Amino acid sequence: MSDHPRRPVRHVRHDVTDRPFIVIWEVTRACQLACRHCRADAILRRDPRELSTDDGRRLMDELASFGTPRPLVVLTGGDPFERDDLAELVAYGTSVGLSVALAPSVTPRLTRETLTVMRDAGAKAVSVSLDGPDPASHDTFRQVDGVFDATMEAMAAAKDLGIRLQVNTTVTAQTVHHLPDVLRIVVDAGVSLWSLFFLVPTGRGQALTPLTAHDEEEVLHWLHDVSTLVAIKATEAPHYRRLALQRDALAAPDEVFPVGPLRASLRARTAELIGDLTPRRVARAPLDVNSGRGFAFVDHIGDVYPSGFLPLVAGSVRDRPFPEIYRESDLLRTLRDPDALTGRCGRCEFRQVCGGSRSYAYAVTGDVLAEDPSCLYEPAGV
Repeated sequence: MSDHPRRPVRHVRHDVTDRPFIVIWEVTRACQLACRHCRADAILRRDPRELSTDDGRRLMDELASFGTPRPLVVLTGGDPFERDDLAELVAYGTSVGLSVALAPSVTPRLTRETLTVMRDAGAKAVSVSLDGPDPASHDTFRQVDGVFDATMEAMAAAKDLGIRLQVNTTVTAQTVHHLPDVLRIVVDAGVSLWSLFFLVPTGRGQALTPLTAHDEEEVLHWLHDVSTLVAIKATEAPHYRRLALQRDALAAPDEVFPVGPLRASLRARTAELIGDLTPRRVARAPLDVNSGRGFAFVDHIGDVYPSGFLPLVAGSVRDRPFPEIYRESDLLRTLRDPDALTGRCGRCEFRQVCGGSRSYAYAVTGDVLAEDPSCLYEPAGV
């Protein structure tokens, strides 16, 4: 890949039909939190069907067998720290040439000491969730008191230990107006990547309200504005790439994309908290990766999905090697074909680089190839 500043969208250098860029492994579904948006509907105790340590080693071997460049591997949950063998899994993955990161829940298990153990085992990065800028907003979302303060402590510990830090924020109609305040915390903390998860109504998230397509577009424009302050990832909003291409080289994007009330509100609060948006870095262009196309998810019992938000199984690593599933699954092969898309996505001139959120399309319509209702774009000539 290249971070060439003139490219509005980055492309994976290797063939994503042959190997993924990133693999998320849900090592357990156990978690002591009960977050309102949880796609996994996490449980308090570990599932006895979880992949064992030996199963995990075999999966790591299969991921390493892709050769260079190997997929990035993120161990998530539930809460991965619920597994006693987590450091062993991190160390083994590192030993076979994988770059391993962690996505833990902020519970009493996440301490400076455990982070030190994971860093020494080889973990390259850690991500924590921050869904509000204060205890009232964040703890309510997580449904456990004290999580906000613990999250601040975990972020400081990760930075102090030299671990790359990512912050994940869920974007809903209920949380959207907090985004500039969360941005202020993210910038001050020196976060490497701010990943905004646009709500997909699945799991517990079905009880929350996603943004309208118009408001999501407004937020994406605002994210593009602030992307010179911190690296941005718009998870389950691949049309961020379409927007980046549309805005590329525009001297006055507001004239082409008039500012609505939500974007104006986000900008005003950002100016109040941060001041002018003088670039602090070269904006990191969004990466052209989508469900099943450079991305795959393995759940706690070994089933492979195009995404953790898309509940369609492509195969099981208990039955077939992961590389075989990724390369040969009919589901994944179909998702990698932009000409298989229907509706506006199928007609869209940006379908090769965007493809829409397949998770959102499936959650709303039941059709994994349907147009993405979270995108308002009308294709040219339609």
